[in-house]
Amino acid sequence: MLAAMGLARRGLGRVWPNPAVGAVVVRDGTVTGRGWTQPGGRPHAETEALGRAGETARGATLYVTLEPCNHVGGTPPCTQAVIAAGIRHVVVAITDPDPRVAGRGLTRLREAGLSVELGICESEAAEVNAGFFLCCTAGRPLITLKTATSLDGRIATASGESRWITGDAARREAHRLRATHDAVLIGADTALVDDPDLRCRLPGMGDRSPVRVVADGRLRLPLDGRVVATANEIPTRIVTRADADPDKRSALEQRGVRVIPVETDADGRLRPAAIAGALGWLGVTRVLIEGGGRLAAAFLAAGLVDRVAWFHGPRVLGGDGVAAVAPLGRPGLASAPTFRRTGTRVLGDDVLETFERSR
Repeated sequence: MLAAMGLARRGLGRVWPNPAVGAVVVRDGTVTGRGWTQPGGRPHAETEALGRAGETARGATLYVTLEPCNHVGGTPPCTQAVIAAGIRHVVVAITDPDPRVAGRGLTRLREAGLSVELGICESEAAEVNAGFFLCCTAGRPLITLKTATSLDGRIATASGESRWITGDAARREAHRLRATHDAVLIGADTALVDDPDLRCRLPGMGDRSPVRVVADGRLRLPLDGRVVATANEIPTRIVTRADADPDKRSALEQRGVRVIPVETDADGRLRPAAIAGALGWLGVTRVLIEGGGRLAAAFLAAGLVDRVAWFHGPRVLGGDGVAAVAPLGRPGLASAPTFRRTGTRVLGDDVLETFERSR
């Protein structure tokens, strides 16, 4: 099952709106087929593994990281393929919360006479598809806040200089993070100051670039900026106010940008929950927030940051530097967003700490 988990992770960032699933066929102690969800979400992992196993699947055991589907969508039901292949025993890590599945796949397999075992490596499976599960249960994607700061939590000097606070190894890992997320989200201020490209620039991984999303309530993004200028190459979305300038919206759409109006709060600011809901409606399951401080603060204050990837460079910029998170307006420690550390890695002279939101 752990091997199947590794296969499932290959699909992260590439298979939305579907889950990333891995499958392994084992017969007489030998692996005869491996599969994982293919880019775009099809074919599914089970059919990939069964196809590679061929006739050796008859009488074999199938290990799969998520309950096989039992409904007709873009492909026939995976349960049908498993039964037709002659699989004898199915080991499933976790049930699928999608209302179209939700236990029906397991029931169908048992009704066909297959032996079914559930719950092997369940926590690992829940971690891999946390974004898909959130979309099914809460209508929003998993949200990870990524930031690269000095030791004292600054993302730039007082003059705005930020390149580079961290070194090459840390920046490569940041690009790997992009590749495992469906979308990367930034605020308009970051887009205006940095004019970022937001692609995955690791060698050989250009096709793993996520959808680019900019939160731009007043449509300030310039038409000649890199995000807009390359919108026909990389899918690009702008979330904005419903009353945003229609002429500017039309100009953006003519350049290939999809403009998505969302609700605002009483002060006219885009609501983080509305942004998350809009992305969930589009089928996005994993979002990486890359800046800036006000966007980070808004999502933290709204309780919508599920994970944090915090890169620390060995510099101290001082109190006049730009803070990674804008003021939250929380009166005391009891109301502060709280996380638990899940990992620490040394990347050259830098350190990456990862966290999950405390429940």
